[in-house]
Amino acid sequence: MNRAWYRLTGAAVLACVAMFAFSLGPTLRIALAIAVGVPSFALMMLGRRQLGRSFAMMPAARALVTSGLYARIQHPMYLFLDLGLLAAIVAVGWRAALIAWAALLVVQVFQSRREESVLADAFGAEYEAYRRHTWL
Repeated sequence: MNRAWYRLTGAAVLACVAMFAFSLGPTLRIALAIAVGVPSFALMMLGRRQLGRSFAMMPAARALVTSGLYARIQHPMYLFLDLGLLAAIVAVGWRAALIAWAALLVVQVFQSRREESVLADAFGAEYEAYRRHTWL
């Protein structure tokens, strides 16, 4: 099955978990958000650091980063940004923000597919081998 489908299915599950979290009391909701959000934002920043000069706003194939978080997760910055934002949405208890969060996920899926296409064109078999060894 397509990895984009897995990403969107995972996001739907997380949205359901968030809906449950909205029913918690504010103290527990904020504690849960801190427990998920702080590590998520820290891991997002670590992913950015590990990209180094390969980071770009538009897809570019400067280097194939396959170490650190990228050894197992193809798009850790997207993953941890999404988790961190979801934690913030739960913390403030704003259910309507889930719609914007879902829209962001769809945009990220299209962006990640463009990035994957650029990397596949630039690095060929090396990139395909990398993809086979990553979880997401």
